[in-house]
Amino acid sequence: MTTAPERTADLYPTRGATEVITPRQDPVVWSQPGTAGPFQPSELSDFERDGFFAQEELITADEVAVYRAELDRLTHDPEVKADPRSIVEAKSDKVRSVFEVHKISEVFAKLVSDPRVVGRARQILGSDVYVHQSRINVKPGFGASGFYWHSDFETWHAEDGLPNMRTVSVSIALTENYDTNGGLMIMPGSHKFFLGCSGETPVDNYKKSLQMQDAGTPSDEALTKLADQYGIKLFTGKAGSATWFDCNCMHGSGDNITPYPRSNVFIVFNSVENAAVEPFAAPVRRPEYIGARDFTPVK
Repeated sequence: MTTAPERTADLYPTRGATEVITPRQDPVVWSQPGTAGPFQPSELSDFERDGFFAQEELITADEVAVYRAELDRLTHDPEVKADPRSIVEAKSDKVRSVFEVHKISEVFAKLVSDPRVVGRARQILGSDVYVHQSRINVKPGFGASGFYWHSDFETWHAEDGLPNMRTVSVSIALTENYDTNGGLMIMPGSHKFFLGCSGETPVDNYKKSLQMQDAGTPSDEALTKLADQYGIKLFTGKAGSATWFDCNCMHGSGDNITPYPRSNVFIVFNSVENAAVEPFAAPVRRPEYIGARDFTPVK
């Protein structure tokens, strides 16, 4: 474990009296052109332009079966449900997410270190990486709630202390993503500007925000302008498909009122050169199972 670095200049102010739009001051792809890795140069160019890249198959059907079985085991284990790292649906009391899953489960730990996964993260971020956050998400049918529009970096900057936009997420589908069961939506190109939200961060905000986002939520006016400018892309795909997306993409997902569940494993890789400092706009850090303070590189 390494020590958190000293607090740096705040390049992306947020949680103030008013909303503030700041042009992005960081690269999107940090590696040098021609750097070897799983991504082809054209794929990295697409990622840089759009802020995301969708893969039809990151893992095989046989591998999906293994990870899906492990997801089912964890979400039905009473001990896991009682663990603070588990978040339950406010209405149904069913498990919604399990955090730090790469430390709870050897099965998911192996996925994190899979070259197809961590190799792409290193290629985008141009350095060794560590896991800032991991979780499994369960969105069962018949009423699972969605996540409102937000930029992950806004929260990770404000509440976890990530200084720069040098973080990438991958969402790997463990069930089919239809256009009707609450899939991921992203505004392509929205990662080029940072939307600093208004309003102070309550103490222990994470206890509420992991069930329903409040602090760090953009205004309707700002979201309308972004949607008019960039449009909205809805991601569908078979189990085993994956979406890589930049930390500053404006994204969200709707409720799932269909009979068909939508479950995924979600891994956030951060550059070891972008280790978390003290929060930029919150009274205290979030727990380490949500925003890691162990900056050990993934091997």
